[in-house]
Amino acid sequence: MKLENIPARDKIKIGTTVSIVQKQDQRTGKLTDGTVKRILTSSSFHPHGIKVELESGKIGRVQKLV
Repeated sequence: MKLENIPARDKIKIGTTVSIVQKQDQRTGKLTDGTVKRILTSSSFHPHGIKVELESGKIGRVQKLV
């Protein structure tokens, strides 16, 4: 995934539906959809995506907004 397609922190809000890549899926690039419960990255941008926790409890880096 290209860097310019990865959403910055200001685009991600609690309750936003996003696609994340979990740590164990980074090699395959498998995405998991869910609703943001908590934003874990404090910086405004991260090259691999802003780290969030979903309502389901899964944690990963946001690759795109759904």
